[in-house]
Amino acid sequence: MALIHCDFKSRTLNTSTSMYVVIPELGPEEKEMEKPGMKFQTLYLLHGIGDDHTKWVRRTPIERYAGQYKLAVVMPQVDKSFYADMAYGNNYWTFISEEVPKVARTFFPLSDKREDNFVAGISMGGYGSFKLAFNKPEEFAAAASFSGALDLVGLFSNENDEELEKIAMGVFGGVDKIRDSMNDLFYAAKKLKESGGDIPKLYQCCGTEDFVYKYNIKFRDFARKIGLDLTYEEGPGGHTWEYWDMCIQKALAWLPLKRRPV
Repeated sequence: MALIHCDFKSRTLNTSTSMYVVIPELGPEEKEMEKPGMKFQTLYLLHGIGDDHTKWVRRTPIERYAGQYKLAVVMPQVDKSFYADMAYGNNYWTFISEEVPKVARTFFPLSDKREDNFVAGISMGGYGSFKLAFNKPEEFAAAASFSGALDLVGLFSNENDEELEKIAMGVFGGVDKIRDSMNDLFYAAKKLKESGGDIPKLYQCCGTEDFVYKYNIKFRDFARKIGLDLTYEEGPGGHTWEYWDMCIQKALAWLPLKRRPV
């Protein structure tokens, strides 16, 4: 595998930024897979609040996991944006949903076919993963959320956390601006379901000791009620990398990937 720390100038953010990218290497026994213009299936792997593009590489053996599946992995940096075009800040939704895939495919041999693209993330990134699935369903075949902040209105309204209140105002302009918008996963999922269009397959897992567990249960029940294709798993665990390391391995086994470990 090749692990590449990619620094580039973002036109959307109007600043320099970074992403880690894992690119598979094909061994001698896999030469028959090599074809002119071959493009890799790609997982966009999103970080949580307070983390950055390096966190998945630093806290899990994601490079080794991706190598088992010959899967490319793109890990961008989005600050504490909740993957949104911020009310008081940068346009991170436009960045993650439009610019990052275009830039990554310019630099690396990544497929642009829907069936070859997936997204996953932890906490804030789990929210971002489902947000991309519901608002850009034509781009992704599947999405996975690990301990995701899936009920933002509930999270920002009930946790009585001053830092979360500041983030809600800075990112969205206040909690009241989230409900019934593209940033509300319940609204976005319902709108997509009613459209009759293709909906990405969903994988959701959360530890039963996690403070976001109750918000995950609420979304799980809603998703089942409206008939989304959701695979849900839970078990002992908190908001920790030990739990998420297990989740990413399960999600990779669940994804519709072309190549499987021998």
